[in-house]
Amino acid sequence: MPAGRRGSQRVRQRPRPARPFSRTHTLSGVRLIDTFGRAATDLRVSLTDRCTLRCTYCMPAEGVPWLPGTAILTDDEVVRLVRIAVERLGVTEVRLTGGEPTLRPNLVELVGRLAALRPRPELSLTTNGLTLARSAGALRSAGLDRVNVSLDTTDPARFRAITRRDRWSDVVAGLAAAAEAGLRPVKVNAVLTRGVNEDEAPTLLRWCLERGYEARFIEQMPLDAQHGWDRASMVTAAEILTALRAEFALTAVGDRGSAPAELFHIDGGPATVGVIGSVTAPFCAACDRVRLTADGHVRNCLFAREEGDLRTPMRSGETDDELAERWRQAVWIKRPGHGIGEPSFRQPDRPMSAIGG
Repeated sequence: MPAGRRGSQRVRQRPRPARPFSRTHTLSGVRLIDTFGRAATDLRVSLTDRCTLRCTYCMPAEGVPWLPGTAILTDDEVVRLVRIAVERLGVTEVRLTGGEPTLRPNLVELVGRLAALRPRPELSLTTNGLTLARSAGALRSAGLDRVNVSLDTTDPARFRAITRRDRWSDVVAGLAAAAEAGLRPVKVNAVLTRGVNEDEAPTLLRWCLERGYEARFIEQMPLDAQHGWDRASMVTAAEILTALRAEFALTAVGDRGSAPAELFHIDGGPATVGVIGSVTAPFCAACDRVRLTADGHVRNCLFAREEGDLRTPMRSGETDDELAERWRQAVWIKRPGHGIGEPSFRQPDRPMSAIGG
C-alpha cells in the first residue's frame, strides 16, 4: 500500500486518549506534543503577511488587507519566541516564511540572531526569489542553511499570467545566486493548476536537473484569500507522477518519516524529485510542524480553526515559562488531520499569505 494512502488511513483512526507529555533532552524538559503523540520539532515562522506577487491561486489582483505594523512581532519578539521553542520545547528546525519574508527589514541581522541560538536550529527560508540575487550571499554568511523558492513555470509569459508580475528573470537570478552562495539544496516549489500549467511537470523537472536544483511539486490547497479553491482545478499528486513517469524512471526513495514530500530517485539517482500530496494523500499522522504567524499566534495546523495568542501575553509581561506553557497547550489540542474532503471541513479564515507556509 502506498505511503500516502497508509498515512491517510491513520489520520482517520479513532483518537487515542490523552497521555502525559514526554520528557526529552531539552533544557526545560517538555516537548510540543499533541494527544496523538506527535511531536512538533519543525517551526514555521511568518515574518510578514505582505507579498510582492499576486499569484492567481493565492490572492486577488488587488491584494488583501495587510496586518497593521503594530500587530507584527518585532525582531526581539521573534527571537524570544524562537528561543523559547528551541531551548524549552524541542524545536530543531526553523523555516522563515511569509507572505514574502525578504520584505522583512533587517532580515539578515534577524537570521544571524537566530543562528546564534543554542542548540542551533537548522535555518531555512521560503521565498518567491524576487530579491534573492541581492541577499543570498549575506543570508548565507549570517547563518541561513538553505532556501525553497517558488517557481511554477519555465515560461516567462506564463509566469506573468500566474503571478501578475513580470519578474521571471529575477526569480531565475535569485535561484542561481542561492546556489552560488552555498544555500543548498536549492529547492524549487511548483504548484500546477489545470488549464494553466498542468503540462509543465516534466519541463520543470528537467529545468531543475540541468541547474542542480531539487524540484518539489505541491498540490494546490484551499488556502487562497478569495476562497475560490476548486478541487477540480487541482492537479493531483497521482497525475503529476504519471506525467513525470512518461519521461523519467522514478523509484521511491522509501520511508519519508515526517517529511511532507514523497521522494523519488530520477533515472536511478542520485537526483530526486519530491511530490507533496497534501490533499489527496495527507501525511497528517506523521506531521511534526507548528506555525507562528507574523502577529504572534500559534497555529498547530495549516488548516486549524483555532490559534493560540502569544503576542498579547508576551507584551503584557508573561515569563518564558508561561509562554512556553501557552505554546504547549496550543499544540496539545491539534486535530488528527486537516479533514479536507470531509463534510465538516471549512477553509480557514486566514489565507496562506497570512498564515505562513
